[in-house]
Amino acid sequence: MRKSTLSIFTLLCFASVFAQARKELNFGLIGINYEIPVHRDITIAPGAGTTLDLDWLNAGVKGNYYFDHVFGITDDAWDVYGGANVGYSFDLRDDHENNGHDGSDFNVGLQIGGRWFWNDKWGVYVEIGGGNVSGFSPGIGLTLKL
Repeated sequence: MRKSTLSIFTLLCFASVFAQARKELNFGLIGINYEIPVHRDITIAPGAGTTLDLDWLNAGVKGNYYFDHVFGITDDAWDVYGGANVGYSFDLRDDHENNGHDGSDFNVGLQIGGRWFWNDKWGVYVEIGGGNVSGFSPGIGLTLKL
């Protein structure tokens, strides 16, 4: 059951990426995602990532709300956002072989972050987030407007 649910979830994530080719590709130190706008201030972002200690592989979807209008940010070079994420976390630790327990499970979490674009195409982002299974998962990387 778990594998079939994960397969369907992964298929839907990647189908949405190729069905609506637009917006931004975020790739960083420990992850990658593709943001698809669904509203002026809301995006969904299928993606994959890991934690800083490489104990987990997370595949899922983030939903972000951009607070630029709420905070009165009028400069297009800056973004401030927060949101929720859902997906599946694969336990990459070797210790589950010793005790017979695989910690892989559905992961639900939150994130906050910000971005700054130095030109019309490229920017840098910083994000703090995590989930109930994988734990704390900060990120830093580049954003490419497509």
